[in-house]
Amino acid sequence: MSGSKVAGRYAKAILDQAQEAGVQDAVFTDMQSIAQTIDGSKELRLMLQSPVIKIDDKKEALEKIFSNSASLTQDLFRVLAINERMQALRYVAARYIDLYNEEKGIQVAHVTTAVELSEGLEKEVLNKVCELTGSNNVTIENKIDPSIIGGFILRVGDLQYNASIANQLGSLKREFSKSL
Repeated sequence: MSGSKVAGRYAKAILDQAQEAGVQDAVFTDMQSIAQTIDGSKELRLMLQSPVIKIDDKKEALEKIFSNSASLTQDLFRVLAINERMQALRYVAARYIDLYNEEKGIQVAHVTTAVELSEGLEKEVLNKVCELTGSNNVTIENKIDPSIIGGFILRVGDLQYNASIANQLGSLKREFSKSL
């Protein structure tokens, strides 16, 4: 069973329970926090993946780190611990976010830039994405990747537009190598 299937099943179950309890927005906020925290902490990622650290210690650490989270989120930690799936937490959080956005009809535009978007530029990108998709229910997720040098990469659903300097340099390199 692949990790994405496991994450999808846990995320769907949590979303269903959250909807029944009317706390899907609170759990969504928790899942965003979990995803951002795990992405931002190499130590936390290593701890969750480590076979050496006891499952109960992992669960206890998560309960302390995310002590302000909804009881349903705390229950998720316990279920993942019981089933020895703590390493899947990041993927469960990401899948929950995706399912929540689908449920609410929210499209997510992934924008990769070399530096963080300014507030004004973020609004311009948001307006352009709304115009392109025909939807006013769009959010922007900005990822910083200095390797693209400059410009941006925009991905909305299956569509991708690469206007990065690194991509343009790669195209020039291919053109020069073809002409030699």
